[in-house]
Amino acid sequence: MTVHELHLGVNVLSDGMHPAAWRHSSANPHWFTDPAYWIDIARAAERGTLDALFLADSPSLFQEPDQPLVAPPLALDPIVLLSTLASVTTHLGLIGTVSTSFEEPYNVARRFASLDHLSRGRVAWNVVTSSDPFAWQNFGHGPVPDEQPPRAERYGRAAEFIDIVRALWDSWDDDAVLADKRTGAFSRGLFRREYTSTTLRGHLGLARVPDRRSRVVSRSA
Repeated sequence: MTVHELHLGVNVLSDGMHPAAWRHSSANPHWFTDPAYWIDIARAAERGTLDALFLADSPSLFQEPDQPLVAPPLALDPIVLLSTLASVTTHLGLIGTVSTSFEEPYNVARRFASLDHLSRGRVAWNVVTSSDPFAWQNFGHGPVPDEQPPRAERYGRAAEFIDIVRALWDSWDDDAVLADKRTGAFSRGLFRREYTSTTLRGHLGLARVPDRRSRVVSRSA
C-alpha cells in the first residue's frame, strides 16, 4: 500500500489573515516590523511540529504610492527575516519568496545557500515572476501591463534563472574543500560552468548546502 505524507506549514503575513486584523483591540499595529512578533510565531510553529514557515513577498505596496495604506505592508525582506528565525529554531523549515524578474541568479544563489548553511539545511526558495504592475514600476517600468514583459517572457527568464541558481549551488564537489594546512591548498579545482544565454561564468563562493538538496518551490506566479 502506498503511504502518503501530509506536510503542514504556516503562511505568515504582515497583516495576519485579514487586512483589518491590526485594528483588533488586542493587536499591536506595529508588530509587522517587530522581531518578537515573528520569533513568537516561528517558535509556536516549531512547538506545533509544523513542517515549515512560509513568507510571501512583493517589492511593492500593491497600490498607488499617494494613497493611504489600509493594512501593514509586506515590509521586511524575507531572507533577512528568515535569518533571524533560523537562529531561534532548530527543526522548522524556512521558505522565502524571491522574484526572478528583479534579481540576478548569483545573488539569489548566494543568499539562499548562505541561509541554508546557517540554518543547517532548512531553507527553500519560493519562485515567483511578479505580475504586480506596482512592483514593476519600482524597477523602472511603466504603470500599464503593455509596458511590462509578457508572461511567456517572464516564465522563460525564470526557467533559466532557476537552472543557473541550481548549477551555482552545485558548483562545488562534495570533497572540494581540502583545508590542507601542510600544503596550503584550501580546495580542489572547481568546475568551469557556462550558460546558454548569459555571460555568467564562475562558481558560488561557498560549498554545497549541508544535505546537497536544492529546494525550489512555486506557490504562485
